[in-house]
Amino acid sequence: MPELPEVETVARLIRPALEGRRIQAVDVRWLRSLGGLSRARFAKCVVGQKLTRIWRRAKYIVFDLEDDLGRSAGCLVGHLRMTGRMHVEKQDVEPNPYTRISLDLDDGNRFHFIDVRKFGRLTWAAEPGQVFASLGPEPLGDEFRAEWFSAALRERKRMLKPLLLDQSFLAGLGNIYVDESLFRAGLHPLRRSDRVPRARAFELHAAIQSILRQAIEREGSSFDTFYRTPEGQPGSYQAQFQVYGRTGKPCRTCGRSIRKITVGQRGTHLCTRCQPAPRAKSTT
Repeated sequence: MPELPEVETVARLIRPALEGRRIQAVDVRWLRSLGGLSRARFAKCVVGQKLTRIWRRAKYIVFDLEDDLGRSAGCLVGHLRMTGRMHVEKQDVEPNPYTRISLDLDDGNRFHFIDVRKFGRLTWAAEPGQVFASLGPEPLGDEFRAEWFSAALRERKRMLKPLLLDQSFLAGLGNIYVDESLFRAGLHPLRRSDRVPRARAFELHAAIQSILRQAIEREGSSFDTFYRTPEGQPGSYQAQFQVYGRTGKPCRTCGRSIRKITVGQRGTHLCTRCQPAPRAKSTT
């Protein structure tokens, strides 16, 4: 599933083609992609509205809408899930066969939401807060401060890997960037969050932010055939992976073979030398 860097890349690349454009018509080819809305309701909410801002929250892409009088007209909220892709091209180009939703724009272009496995969503909401109320802070936002992060880890008594994947704790991270961040910080995924010293919490905070920024610079990670940028190009951060997807290969730091274990029903990659297992707490 695309994570924060991939979703941020998509938002950045489609933004120039969409901001300032007005939606003239919609074509919904897979009803479930609307997340429960009817075709008629969706069309009524978006046709004639102007796209004023394209931005990302966690793993969602938000399209702010405005009516003819400059008033807010709600927003489109998109989630790529496993195989979703967003693309803008001329209206006279034959659409991809996996296109689920299309929006005709006033400049002769057409926005496509493409989704091979049909798990993705592009729906309308009156206010994005309705969708994002349960999400934690953004890892690259002002709220995500090292002091806050250290205190928040101490307040929980959970294994690090599941906690970092919990979108209500920290929004936008997934399997790839949690594994990579824990490796860089030298922390085992099974370590209890409340047993992470302040200095190590600061290291993990820095690792998360650094890795996400580097991944965004490289337009995300393409580790399978599905994730592509809106231009159809793969991301390149996968070449920087230290542990993710490298099971059995030597650690780039110490040479020990990378292992894959299961944590919270998620495949988890680590180096057992660079990320030593937590010691059992003494009962004496």
